[in-house]
Amino acid sequence: MFTVRLENIKIRQDLSNDEVAKIAYTKFNIPQESVTDYKIVKKSIDARDKNDIFYNYSIVVLLKENFKVSKLLKNKNASLIEQEQKQKTVLHNALKAYNRPVIIGAGPAGLFCALTLIENGIKPIIVEQGKTVEERQKDVELFLKERILNTCSNVQFGEGGAGTFSDGKLTTNLHSSLCKDVIDTFVKFGAPEEISYINKPHIGTDNLVKIVANIRKYIENNGGKFMFGAKAVDFEIENNQVKSVIVSRIQESTTIDKIETDTVVLAIGHSSRDMFKKLYEKHVEMEKKNFSVGVRIEHKQQMINESQYGKNPKLKLPPAEYKLAYHGEDRSCYTFCMCPGGTVMASSSEEGTIVTNGMSTFARDGENANSAVLVNITPEDFKGDSPLEGMYFQQELEEKAFKLGGSNYNAPIQRVEDFLNDKKSTFIGEVKPTYKPGVTLANLQEILPDFVTKTLKEGLIYFDKKIAGFASADAILTGVETRSSSPVTIKRNEQKMASVQGIYPCGEGAGYAGGIMSAAVDGIKVANAILAQ
Repeated sequence: MFTVRLENIKIRQDLSNDEVAKIAYTKFNIPQESVTDYKIVKKSIDARDKNDIFYNYSIVVLLKENFKVSKLLKNKNASLIEQEQKQKTVLHNALKAYNRPVIIGAGPAGLFCALTLIENGIKPIIVEQGKTVEERQKDVELFLKERILNTCSNVQFGEGGAGTFSDGKLTTNLHSSLCKDVIDTFVKFGAPEEISYINKPHIGTDNLVKIVANIRKYIENNGGKFMFGAKAVDFEIENNQVKSVIVSRIQESTTIDKIETDTVVLAIGHSSRDMFKKLYEKHVEMEKKNFSVGVRIEHKQQMINESQYGKNPKLKLPPAEYKLAYHGEDRSCYTFCMCPGGTVMASSSEEGTIVTNGMSTFARDGENANSAVLVNITPEDFKGDSPLEGMYFQQELEEKAFKLGGSNYNAPIQRVEDFLNDKKSTFIGEVKPTYKPGVTLANLQEILPDFVTKTLKEGLIYFDKKIAGFASADAILTGVETRSSSPVTIKRNEQKMASVQGIYPCGEGAGYAGGIMSAAVDGIKVANAILAQ
């Protein structure tokens, strides 16, 4: 048997995978009877020429041994694939029951860390202050409808992490074989198979909810334990070695659990401010880091489609995306977490604050497109020397947005035309805001730092040259977006361990990831580091 990768298969029709494969066989002169099996491994859209938009496929085919592969391999778009032998880490001495690792946080980093440990015979305890993903959904809906915020179970906190209520993007700048493992795992637990080959895979919030629940059940069925509604509030540390985690039951504030362990994974997420404070108090080494703040922008998805694909594409194309960056003299401005056909989400995790994020379902079939438009922030922008200054910087902006919105969880919004002209908006035009529970017309410049306002304006004008209509008068800006990444880095060594022995900073909250994919990969890496000890 031969396994061959066939690339650069240009398709200008809407076809099934089987039909694409048949075209590939013809293009590469492969008799269909010589093919044992095939798999689509890449599908991307080439829209550089609006008059000739096409899909570009790559497929892997399994060929019978009697097929003369040498002639095929003379084609530069065909290559032989060597079957790689995967080495699986096996821990020979399982940890004793009282030494079960404790994973704090059930987001992508925590869940993939737990899965990796489970596969190697270790049964971790996962502590999560939020609720199961099904119950968490109800808390999010209650906030959107009734403005009742559960500060422990919301868009930021709960099973699945902050990425569950987003677009479920799996794009990343990482070049790691573990990325494929993450994709394969998501498919195993219910994600659409197409995420394994499309160029910019996403799962969608609707699918993520089901997938996360399936992962939890698998972990539990294999000996892992979840503690929901349980907040890690302290650690016992002796001779610079962690000895236990102190956990408070949220519904029973007088109930305190002490979990003895010498292995703690901090998969805490970028919004775990109480934990950041506790780690600082415990002298766990941390430092300030760069992050970004800004606003969410909304356009009609149809306008974005026409800009990216032209007005009359021949193919049935998915809702269009974009990714833009502007580099000014002092600052940079860029789009982040673009959600085609999505909504702007109320993402507060603390009372008296406004935080925005974007969300899409798998179909991405909403009327508006939205994206964060962010400006970089550096530690030099902070007032004090504490490693927590970035956190306080974020918090101050969120509290100002809450007041500007009317102190009722309405988000302050502004038309782009008014933002560029320094005046408060007095009406909503063609683009209708999707943020719930409600919005208040405002002037966002009243709360944004001057350097953020200046760079946002420059960025909007520049982006309009790339996508005609990006800075259109009626496009809506919603404030504020502050949780693009963690404001701190919890320092760790080559063994992934913090300055306190047995504590493993992990994922986005610890400063080592940015998004679902990179967080999941870091969770696997930390699990492997634990197994290697």
